[in-house]
Amino acid sequence: MIVEIFKTNVEKETETNYIIAVIKRQFPSYKINFDLEDRDKILRVEALEPQWNAIVDYVNNLGFSCVRLE
Repeated sequence: MIVEIFKTNVEKETETNYIIAVIKRQFPSYKINFDLEDRDKILRVEALEPQWNAIVDYVNNLGFSCVRLE
């Protein structure tokens, strides 16, 4: 499994739930969680081959900032 880490500007748990639901519709096997306690509001995605560019696009299209951390 590969874990991709993203910096976001998501603030609320309700927003995280919505974003996770949207991503899981397209990628049901992904394990996804947020760490809103982290100063970078981390989005973590675990999968065999995560499509990190699609994740960035989904989150950005929902009106949030999302940048892959390398």
